Amino acid sequence: MKAVQYREIGKGPEVVEIPTPEPGPGQIRLRVTAAGLCHSDWFVMDLPAEAYTYGLPLTLGHEGAGVVDKLGEGVTGVSVGESYAIYGPWGCGLCHACAQGQENYCTRAAELGIQPPGLGAPGAMAEYVIVDDKRHLVPLGDLDPVEVVSLTDAGLTPYHAIMAAQDHLRAGSTAVVLGVGGLGHVGVQIIRAISGATVIAVDTSDEKLALAKEVGAHHTVISGPEAAAQIRELTGGRGADAVFDFAGVQPTIDIAREVVAVNGNIHIVGIGGGLLPTGFFSTPFGASVRAPYWGSRSELMEVLDLARVEAVNVHVERYPIEEAPEAYARLHHGDVRGRAVVIP
Repeated sequence: MKAVQYREIGKGPEVVEIPTPEPGPGQIRLRVTAAGLCHSDWFVMDLPAEAYTYGLPLTLGHEGAGVVDKLGEGVTGVSVGESYAIYGPWGCGLCHACAQGQENYCTRAAELGIQPPGLGAPGAMAEYVIVDDKRHLVPLGDLDPVEVVSLTDAGLTPYHAIMAAQDHLRAGSTAVVLGVGGLGHVGVQIIRAISGATVIAVDTSDEKLALAKEVGAHHTVISGPEAAAQIRELTGGRGADAVFDFAGVQPTIDIAREVVAVNGNIHIVGIGGGLLPTGFFSTPFGASVRAPYWGSRSELMEVLDLARVEAVNVHVERYPIEEAPEAYARLHHGDVRGRAVVIP
């Protein structure tokens, strides 16, 4: 089968031919219908050799959807031909977090060597993918997998962060979204769908700010030295009740610290490497800072339900698997509007 793999440190992804995998006991094989590209993939591929821990070759794709193609021994409750999204943050299934469906916060995954598909385990950017357990499948029903596959990360991750800040998103509140690319443009829609907050979108790109306006942002601000002052002006000097940083680079984190309101929330979602000092004389009184990771299985179900009622839509660029390296290059250079999806 064809697969998109990272095979050598310092080099980009390649399309290769590898054997089609067979499901073992308890496993499910999906014929992949869609696989999303993510900046996290480039984060992994940009790591130096001494920091890289994901194994080589690595089949990419932690955003995946497919149709059940073959069942391993002992699998029940799942039928060949059914369409599913893959819940990506796999855990042990037994700890307290996993018992609540929060495998994204599994306390034992690292010690047991459990890794997400595309981030250690073979991912979905291939013609077939193995899912380790049926609990990691979420039914798609009639949803178009190409249109919604990105929601398994680009929807779930912002949803998890936004739901944690829901108490701050009452009517009359203000939410700032820093970075309105793949995750951020979905985040804008989620805030609009579940709250009465005014949304201020911030980015360096006029095109991405235009997309933010299209999907529901009330105001847009160009990221730069004047951004914090403009946001303060838009909020009447009070600042933002909740700030969601989907870039995580130092300039956006600095903006977040400058614009968060007293008793507000900052959620650093992006993995850009920036750091935020917090405490007296650094952040306002009562302000909290959080670094959320992915989301729970039940939250993925809720995100897909938002898609079913068309409250959330992902702007998708489609690519055949042969053009995946080109799609990754466009993503790396910031040329993707919304999310890129490979269709094997």
